[in-house]
Amino acid sequence: MSFFGKLKDRMFKSSSKIEESLEAIVEEGTDAPPDPDPVTQPPLTPIPSPEPLPQEAFTPEPEPEKQGLLGRLLGRSADPEAKRRVFDDAMLESLEEVLIAADLGVETSLRVAANLAEAHFGKRVSTEEIKQTLAQEVARIMEPVAKPMPLYAKRPQVVLVVGVNGSGKTTTIGKLASQFKAAGKSVVIAAGDTFRAAAVEQLQVWGDRAGVPVLTAPEGSDPASLAFDAMAKAEAEGADLLLIDTAGRLQNRQDLMEELAKIVRVIRKRDPDAPHNTLLVLDATTGQNALSQVETFQKLADVSGLVMTKLDGTAKGGVLVALADRFGLPIHAIGIGEQIDDLAPFDPEEFAVALVGLDT
Repeated sequence: MSFFGKLKDRMFKSSSKIEESLEAIVEEGTDAPPDPDPVTQPPLTPIPSPEPLPQEAFTPEPEPEKQGLLGRLLGRSADPEAKRRVFDDAMLESLEEVLIAADLGVETSLRVAANLAEAHFGKRVSTEEIKQTLAQEVARIMEPVAKPMPLYAKRPQVVLVVGVNGSGKTTTIGKLASQFKAAGKSVVIAAGDTFRAAAVEQLQVWGDRAGVPVLTAPEGSDPASLAFDAMAKAEAEGADLLLIDTAGRLQNRQDLMEELAKIVRVIRKRDPDAPHNTLLVLDATTGQNALSQVETFQKLADVSGLVMTKLDGTAKGGVLVALADRFGLPIHAIGIGEQIDDLAPFDPEEFAVALVGLDT
C-alpha cells in the first residue's frame, strides 16, 4: 500500500470526526423551508437569429487538464441525490465549531470557515462539496510549508533532533538514518539522551538495521560533551550527516531547556554554523499543546523544521494546519506508524484529503 493509502486509512480518527460533524450540519438544514419561488419575469422580445457561423466556430478548445489529487477530486460532478442545505449564518457558526473541535485552532478555524462561506454562502450544498472546499483550503494553507529537509554540501551536516518526552524523537531519528543511508548518504547517529538507557538501546537497534554507527556515552554523561565528540568523529570519518538525539524535555522545565541551549553552544564551538538543521518532533496526540512547544523550542534551539508523528492515533490531526498557519515553519515529514516506511515527506494535498475524509 502507498503511503497515502496508509495515511488515509490511519487518519480515520481525525477524518471521521470531521466527516460525521459535517454530515450532521447538513442534515440539520435539510428540513429548512425551500427557497422562495423566483419572481416571474415578463416575456422577452425575440431577437432575430444572426447568420450561421462556420462549423469551425463550434469546435471547442481543449480544456487544460486538472493537475494533482485535489484537482481530480474537484473536477467531479456533484451527486444530484445528495442531501443539501442552504449555507447560511447558522451553518457558518456550526462549521467554526467543527473546525475548532478538530484542533485547527480558533484563529485558523474562523478564517477557514469564512473562506468556505465566501465560496458557498446562500447556495444549497452537500457534505461532499463542503469537504472538497475544506480540503482545498487546508492544502492552500499547507502548501508553503511542505518542504523536505534541506541537504548541504557541508560535512558533516549536523541535525539536532529535539522534542518533549514521548514525542517519537528516537524512532524518527532511526527512520531518517535508514532512509538517508538507503539514499546513498553516509550517516552517524549520536545517542544524546544519556539519561535513558532504553533510548540508547532503541537507537542501536535502528543503527544495526540501517548499517549506521551509533555513538554512545556512559549513562548520565554530559550530552553536550557527547555531541562535541560525535562531531569530531563524524568529521574524521567524512560522514555526510550527523543526527544527534536529545533527551525529551518538557517545555516548562527551565533547567532541561537550558541544558538543550548548552548543547547548541558547545557544538558551535566546533562549527559556528551548527546545527545546520534543528528538527522539532511533535506528537499529534498533544493537540493544541504543540503550539506552545514550538514557541518554546524555537526560542532556545532555533527550530528550522517540524516532523509530526502519531497521526494514526489521534483525532487531533488538524493541529498541523494550525501550526502551519501560525508559524510557517517547514514541515519535513509526517509519521503514521512504527515501520520504516511509515515516515514520509509531507504532501499537503494528500494530507488535506486524508484529514477531511474525501473518498478518492
